[in-house]
Amino acid sequence: MTSHARSFPPEFLFGAATAAYQIEGAAHEDGRTDSIWDAFSRVPGAVINADNGDVACDHYHRYPGDVALMKDLGLQTYRFSTSWARVRPDGGPVNPKGVDFYSRLVDELLGAGIKPWLTLYHWDLPQALEEQGGWTNRDTAARFRDYALTVHDTLGDRVSVWTTLNEPWCSSFLSYTGGAHAPGRQSPRDGLAAAHHLLLGHGLAVEALRERDPKLELGITLNLTVAKPVDPAHAGDVDAARRIDGQFNRIFLDPIFRGSYPEDVLQDVAEYGLTDFIHEGDLAQINQPIDTLGVNYYHGDLVSDRPAEHPLLAQAPTSRPTRSPFPAADGVFDHPQGLPLTAMEWEVQPDGLRELLVRVNTEYAAPTGTSVYVTENGAAFDDVVAADGSVPDARRTEFLTDHLGAILDAIDEGVDVKGYFYWSLMDNYEWAWGYEKRFGIVRVDYATQERIVKDSGRAYAEIIRNRALPRAGSRAN
Repeated sequence: MTSHARSFPPEFLFGAATAAYQIEGAAHEDGRTDSIWDAFSRVPGAVINADNGDVACDHYHRYPGDVALMKDLGLQTYRFSTSWARVRPDGGPVNPKGVDFYSRLVDELLGAGIKPWLTLYHWDLPQALEEQGGWTNRDTAARFRDYALTVHDTLGDRVSVWTTLNEPWCSSFLSYTGGAHAPGRQSPRDGLAAAHHLLLGHGLAVEALRERDPKLELGITLNLTVAKPVDPAHAGDVDAARRIDGQFNRIFLDPIFRGSYPEDVLQDVAEYGLTDFIHEGDLAQINQPIDTLGVNYYHGDLVSDRPAEHPLLAQAPTSRPTRSPFPAADGVFDHPQGLPLTAMEWEVQPDGLRELLVRVNTEYAAPTGTSVYVTENGAAFDDVVAADGSVPDARRTEFLTDHLGAILDAIDEGVDVKGYFYWSLMDNYEWAWGYEKRFGIVRVDYATQERIVKDSGRAYAEIIRNRALPRAGSRAN
């Protein structure tokens, strides 16, 4: 028997995560209509190789086998998203076949002893709503509340954990200001409008779902960063870190937990009119008590007001960037820290997760009694299938174990982290990167749809089975 150095708390949940558009396929089957990602993927040059999610991992047809695979890995919970374009196509009436798919998926999960963890919005707004203004249209927030209740009508008797939004930073600034994600707009004002209306939609949905069933665990998932100045003694570097922290972290955390936007951020973006979109009562609506905060973390940022190799605004299309497209970040530069890189050219910085969890817990979660989960964390590498059919990926295994170790470090510092979801269960459509980048612990052959558990998946299964990290040198990989 392998000796283990560090055990996880008895109630700690081990899971994996996916998103509807990235894995489901069946893009135009059973009543589903276009989302903004279907439309965006058809724009020349928007997505590498003009890839789209029409088939993706064909999870819509293969979900029973995928759930069986989750069970074999020992996953205790599975974070998935429902597709607004499948549940209420074009933002209109309920599609019975769409909601029935998710009902069958939930039953399959429960039958396998896996806790369903539902995300209502992972970036797939119906294209018809985008043509009415999308998230720049205040009415979209109310429509989101109605969509949330529709999903609850079908799944509320079996799903207890509900996440409103995944990474609103991406679905506002990266999508409406940076142009790198659907719908591909490039307007500072539109990005701010989208950010506020996403938060308003979150608050409306939380209030409505809590009225429907007070026993639900309700929350939101944010992608957060640790922004540090290159030189803490240089005022410009300190201000650069403040701006990135404000426009990545606090612009969402403060309204949700404190009912106000940070004053320094309001000043940073004053010329773009964020306050124009804030109606009386909005911030109180956003400031609904939540039960869970999902933290998505991939790497941190070392920033300066002096140029480096990669200026923050000169970004390539990417699925989870921390380089801000925000105009108020103009003149802020990202400096490499000399750390190992993933295939996304993101630096591997596990201790940043510990630092982030301690900060978020101290300043936001603990004072409000909110539970903290790491809802996404993962790495893309260029995997190769070996001659024996296995997929050796030692670097991903190391990434996984090192970040789980960082979570244990945070727990040792008093943060009650409740669970971890690796991103992603399987290789999938990686947004503007198409099928170029592989994050999964399960490899997908997109031509045959064959699934192969990578060595990292086997290592994760062992960690789950033993509920402990292996000692150095004893990792199964």
